[in-house]
Amino acid sequence: MAPMKFKLALAQFAPRLGDVDANLQTMLDYSARAKDERADLIVFPELALTGYYLKDLAPTVAARPSPDDPRFAPLIAASRDLDLIVSFVEADARYRYYIAAAYLSAGRVVHIHRKVYLPTYRLFDDARFFAPGNTFRAFDTRFGRMGILICEDAWHLSSPYVLWQDGADFLIDVSANPGYGISARAELANAETVKDFLRTYASLLTTFVIFSNRVGMEDGIAFWGGSHVLAPDGATLAAAPQFDDALVCAEIDPDALRRARISFPALRDEQRELVRHELGRVAKFELDRHADKETR
Repeated sequence: MAPMKFKLALAQFAPRLGDVDANLQTMLDYSARAKDERADLIVFPELALTGYYLKDLAPTVAARPSPDDPRFAPLIAASRDLDLIVSFVEADARYRYYIAAAYLSAGRVVHIHRKVYLPTYRLFDDARFFAPGNTFRAFDTRFGRMGILICEDAWHLSSPYVLWQDGADFLIDVSANPGYGISARAELANAETVKDFLRTYASLLTTFVIFSNRVGMEDGIAFWGGSHVLAPDGATLAAAPQFDDALVCAEIDPDALRRARISFPALRDEQRELVRHELGRVAKFELDRHADKETR
């Protein structure tokens, strides 16, 4: 049976910091617009439900991904019309708080990813206010097997590699990426970097790459948007403008995976066991070296 074609929507907007009710309504409005466009899946940026620079507000705006949580129930209900990827502050049973993203479909929570890499450099201070996740897991959807990255996760080469080896044919990067620096090509330096490494992931891993980035101002920082969808050969299927709200759609044909992997069989030829063995060797070497220093 041929893989299912589907229509993907990216919702690029400026969440209001700490105003969950307003952001929830905006997300529901975008979901309704996407449904009118006959989209099957809509992807929202990092912390779309709350805004990004939350700091001590994190516990106040936290939600649990359950129909029992009034902040989350409307999103779960909306997933009966189309699938959603939504990012929020998740509170666990012991009152630890995570930057999280959930895949919602048919009125249920299919998967949750907690941001693993919490940046504490340049404009970022995530680790002061959030606990880190500790897994990268691909998961099955009605459109194929997917993996979620949250912003900084995608800046670490191992993250997409693990998801690729776990069977992900769609890498979804939900981001709150602010603009800074100017490149030699007179573009935002970090925007240029993000575009370059995402295209590299798509081409080398022969996967679809879906990037949903927010816009707007927070705490004096501008977020640049530029959400886009890449095919498994690195071609751009759809792109949103920089700095402006937008809903953009892309037609996804999973057969592009077959064509890309015939042309460039990196997945077939990858030596996963060699990688595992060599990483184990490196880890053992580091442990032995550390133990040797302690015994001196």
